[in-house]
Amino acid sequence: MTTPFREDESIDHDRLAADAQRLEAAGVDGLVPVGSTGESATLTHDEHAEVVETVVDAVEDVSVIAGAGSNATHEAVSLAEDAEEAGADAILLISPYYNKPEAAGYLEHYHTIADAVDLPQIVYNVPSRTGRNVPVDVVAELAEHPNVQGYKAASGDLGRVSEVIERTQDEEFSVLSGDDGLTLPICSLGGTGTISVVGNVEPERTGALVGAVAENQRFSAANQKSSISGDVAEDDMGRARDLHYELAPLIRELFTETNPIPVKEAMAIREDHPPHVRSPLTRLSEGKREALADALADLEDGTPEVDA
Repeated sequence: MTTPFREDESIDHDRLAADAQRLEAAGVDGLVPVGSTGESATLTHDEHAEVVETVVDAVEDVSVIAGAGSNATHEAVSLAEDAEEAGADAILLISPYYNKPEAAGYLEHYHTIADAVDLPQIVYNVPSRTGRNVPVDVVAELAEHPNVQGYKAASGDLGRVSEVIERTQDEEFSVLSGDDGLTLPICSLGGTGTISVVGNVEPERTGALVGAVAENQRFSAANQKSSISGDVAEDDMGRARDLHYELAPLIRELFTETNPIPVKEAMAIREDHPPHVRSPLTRLSEGKREALADALADLEDGTPEVDA
């Protein structure tokens, strides 16, 4: 989720609650406030907890996965504890940024949080923001901890994602796409969903894409020896591919400038959300806004329903 700001950069909690309810009504399975898209880097600790609490209170039947990461372990523990107190169902933990720990440091960081806070936790690997990949060996070892239950893959490296899935498939562990353009390939490798930027704007299509791949996998697993399973399963994958390519032009426009600048502008164009960002981020440049508006207009018709 994005964090809506007023012109004075204060948080608009009414708009935030309305966004959460809009997304729940669109059929998403979970909401992720105060992640990178939520401009967590410019929120105070009190604001983190307030945003999580607003989202928790606004929705009825979806999980709330609160961003709580930091480059300092003690700070991440504090944010995770605050998220738990605010009612979050799980925690998303970006890997420590700037200080670039070694493998032992990653293990100590995540184990400390997992031991301190008894909630499901997702390791978030996004080297474009942190400067370093979480080693696959570290992820495989962390997956053995009962509270470390997922991995958000935003490295752009499908080989790395495949190895994480391969080495954690015997654990109760989910791998989620963190790159909208790679959601289809990651899910086809065995990923179980996406923590999405484009889902703020196109939640129905994003959900339908993930649902089609999941249905393909369920049907194929249940009918491995059936002569009809191939055609039906291919229909699901064909639908997923169609949705992937429908969303692709918009996804490209959503990353022409630093996230969440374009997605906030897209939500403003759709009249769902104010476009304001906190300094040092700036509004989307005018030329890029035009291209973004065109990509949104191309998706106006034929919004699919999300499979239950």
